[in-house]
Amino acid sequence: MIVSAQSIQRAGEILKEIESLQAELAGLFGGTNSIGTAPAKRRGRPPGSGLKRGGMSAEGRARIAAAAKARWARVRAEKAKAVKKGN
Repeated sequence: MIVSAQSIQRAGEILKEIESLQAELAGLFGGTNSIGTAPAKRRGRPPGSGLKRGGMSAEGRARIAAAAKARWARVRAEKAKAVKKGN
């Protein structure tokens, strides 16, 4: 897909418009910071909400670890095959 300079310029204009509207919306509900822009996004749950992030089960971690080990084993096997083939 080829992107024209006009498309990039229009995308920038749209982003500025969105930021302006978000700041206005935040201002309506008292959610502005000291410079009058929208507050920074937080990761996770709000502090003091009593909610914790979901944990991963031991079984889930084991599956991920096994998949990673299998991927690296394939990489090492292909590398060894390439070295053997080169000699």
